[in-house]
Amino acid sequence: MNFDRKICVLGVAGGSASGKTTIINKVKEYFGNDIVVISHDSYYKAHDEMTFEERCKLNYDHPDSFESDRMVEDVRKLIKGYSVEVPVYDYCAHNRSKDTMTVEPRMVILMEGILILENRELRDLMDVKIFVDADADERLMRRIRRDMVERGRSIESILQQYSETVKPMHEEFVEPSKKYADVIIPRGGENEPGIDMLTTYLTKKLQMK
Repeated sequence: MNFDRKICVLGVAGGSASGKTTIINKVKEYFGNDIVVISHDSYYKAHDEMTFEERCKLNYDHPDSFESDRMVEDVRKLIKGYSVEVPVYDYCAHNRSKDTMTVEPRMVILMEGILILENRELRDLMDVKIFVDADADERLMRRIRRDMVERGRSIESILQQYSETVKPMHEEFVEPSKKYADVIIPRGGENEPGIDMLTTYLTKKLQMK
């Protein structure tokens, strides 16, 4: 797929385990090598000065837990055609890794994360803003399955984190950011018609640029 160097910046937000990854993977399949994905999670602040136990108690769902200024800077560079070194976050260690990942510019730059629509500077970079909506109980069940399998967490730690930070931060920051979305996709990755409409819309957006 070739769009003659036209660039579209897409933001995909929504609550934790709302189905963002499923939708992103469908969009990636559609655009192939013409898309690059940048995750807000990669920009969690480093806390090398803390013990593992201390890091486990941090609130990772508050806007201040991210180094969003660096993400803004990196996306601006990608838009201008420069490659960037993106941080790598280690979910098991609850800390930023020493490694970085080289990301090359593409025609579609997709930013994803629970709070990317909450941040005005990130919003201002987006051509299209998407909010993936899902029932709270369904999101919790998905989060339990994901964090136990992919992130090595215990169910006790998942439920404690959910009740103490995830749920209250969702209500305070994530849900209100939905008002900035151009498109809201209910039922997350299960919404095939919504995903089809999204890819069609993005194609037209690129052709218009």
